[in-house]
Amino acid sequence: MNNRILNSILTVFAGLAGLSGAWYVGFPAPALTGPALMVTLLCLAGLNAIVPNFLRNACFVIIGLSMGTGVTPQVLETAREWPISFVFLAASIVVIFIGCKWMLQRYWKQDRPTAILASTPGHLSYVLGLSATTKGDIPTISIIQSTRVLALTLLVPFAVSMLGYDTTQMGLPGAQMTPQIVAVSALLALGLGFLLNLVKVPAALLLGGMLFSTLTHMSGLVEGHVPQWAAIPAFVIMGCLIGSRFAGASLTTLRKALGAGLALTAVALVVTIVFAVLLVQFVDLPLPQVLIAFAPGGVESMAAMAVIMNADPTFVAAHHVWRLVILTFLAPIMLARSGGPKNGDEDAGSP
Repeated sequence: MNNRILNSILTVFAGLAGLSGAWYVGFPAPALTGPALMVTLLCLAGLNAIVPNFLRNACFVIIGLSMGTGVTPQVLETAREWPISFVFLAASIVVIFIGCKWMLQRYWKQDRPTAILASTPGHLSYVLGLSATTKGDIPTISIIQSTRVLALTLLVPFAVSMLGYDTTQMGLPGAQMTPQIVAVSALLALGLGFLLNLVKVPAALLLGGMLFSTLTHMSGLVEGHVPQWAAIPAFVIMGCLIGSRFAGASLTTLRKALGAGLALTAVALVVTIVFAVLLVQFVDLPLPQVLIAFAPGGVESMAAMAVIMNADPTFVAAHHVWRLVILTFLAPIMLARSGGPKNGDEDAGSP
């Protein structure tokens, strides 16, 4: 057995152990937070955590299908309140971005490109791609961004539970899809996800699953939620993915970036809570749902959290996609203002 297969098996078993421990001690969203924390700790202890691509893809599709099963005509009626919510989200993104960039430059003495990219609240793969075209410190950017995703995955469920909501359930209640329907839906949604990926849609497999499930449920072709035997493993794999981002991180980089990552996460969480509380003064939306939609964690991890906490999946997905759209333009603009790479620069990377 080669090392990659062994590390993949160890990663999955670590995730399952994390689920068991988190459920036993009463962690909120245990299927997500337990594996994320356990795999992170093992990575910091030296495990080269690996989640195979086929498990990652299956995880995204199943979470997407789970989101789609919660879409109803009543849910879509609330869409009229989304424009003002989009405005509040955009404002919170700008505040987080500017505030965190200032902190990194002032207190951690980071150069401007590194501060800009490390402060970008989301869009991790895109940010790392941009970092390759600048003189930014890529390991530091990666650790700070990964810390943000992990910390928000752990903190948002606790924040929601402190509001008095049940965050211990795993999977959605009610009628469930049959195994045959789950299998066929997953295969067709996977195909749709690959098509979306060809046209560069972000989180393509997740959105493919959600779109397919939404259409089939709204049309009446399919009824019921994704059963727990499929949903819980998907949440566990999502948690493993979050933790695996710390695999291979050097102690030097961790010492340098971990404190900054935690400080920036605290700022992001406070700003998110403030803007979410302000928004619910103007619109009739549940505060926990707004928190999940506004929290600048990973798209897939926040989507999984929406399913676990039975939040409006379309609202959460739409806001996280909107966040990615904003960051797609905001980050390059900020880099350009900082005197980032220009045509002909030796550090500009490939065109």
